[in-house]
Amino acid sequence: MNESSTAARRQAHLLDALRSAAAPEADCAFPAAEMARLTQAGLLAAPIPRRLGGLGAGTEPEGGGLAARLLILCGRANPAVGRLFEAHVNALRLIVRFGDQAQLRAACEDAAGGHLFGLWVTDPPGECLRVRDGRLLGRKGPSSGAGHCTRALVTADIGGEAGATCLFLAALTGREPVAPVSGLHGMRAAANGVVTLDGVAAPADAQIGSAGDYLREPDFSCGAWRTSAVTAGMLDALAEMVRSHLVRRGQAGAPMQQARFGEILIARETAQLWVERACLLAEAEGGDPAAQIAYVNLARIAVESASLDALRHAQRSLGLAAFVAPHPLERLARDLTTYLRQPAPDSVLLEASAWHLGRPE
Repeated sequence: MNESSTAARRQAHLLDALRSAAAPEADCAFPAAEMARLTQAGLLAAPIPRRLGGLGAGTEPEGGGLAARLLILCGRANPAVGRLFEAHVNALRLIVRFGDQAQLRAACEDAAGGHLFGLWVTDPPGECLRVRDGRLLGRKGPSSGAGHCTRALVTADIGGEAGATCLFLAALTGREPVAPVSGLHGMRAAANGVVTLDGVAAPADAQIGSAGDYLREPDFSCGAWRTSAVTAGMLDALAEMVRSHLVRRGQAGAPMQQARFGEILIARETAQLWVERACLLAEAEGGDPAAQIAYVNLARIAVESASLDALRHAQRSLGLAAFVAPHPLERLARDLTTYLRQPAPDSVLLEASAWHLGRPE
């Protein structure tokens, strides 16, 4: 069997595994069993570049379409899995972009071995993770996968007058102290917490790239399409939940229910079309960075609007049932609205509009 047919078979196996994945019943429980099944099916190894034995999903231009399908299916199956996998892809992509060959090979071996990578770039208020004498000092959070990621790509201050911030790849034991984020509205199963990293090794050869690489454009802004892909998957799940509810309750023939469901289908298709186009443009080599960023920014807002429209129609269709646990829509609505709260939506909309208004005729 040649290399391309082997890769195609691996893709098909992984996609089938995701289509059959089911969300865990416990609202706050990390989806450990589900992650184990998907890891065995090859999910965590999918972003590894093809030349190193992976499928290049999200790390190579040719793997953009596969990454979109995987992220959508993850979001549909379990929003927490979607959040964790999106960060895993993002971390490996940064290592592909900025790491040296030894770092890349080591990271790919870890991913192939089942290590879940986190991307932890948020510092608690008033704090800053630092590297001092080859060790990390401080905390990161809130961070998804806290206590479960065994590899974390973190931003840390390396000192000096400029206060340069660099990426470091930290090997974790899973026993680092974690303060869970309490009172979170949704995405509780993504294990959000503040992680204490005091003493974790951060030698010079663990530094990935140079200062400021994490914020380098267009990758920094264009990566938002992957978050939108997970959202589109959640919207797909929402549509199926409404359909199942209406059929089960004998309401599929009611004209107003049909009208609302039609609006949900339009919103679902709108989101997926924006994601597909954003993926195509963002992953293309040699594109205009400003145009790529502007389109991905618009896609992000379009997917958010479609999701909120669909959720409004879904809750009207189901009535009070949509707000009472353990109805699956009650949890999905919380996960979706929480996940939609990505940073600076007004700014990205204004930036995209300004670019279109300012470009030559």
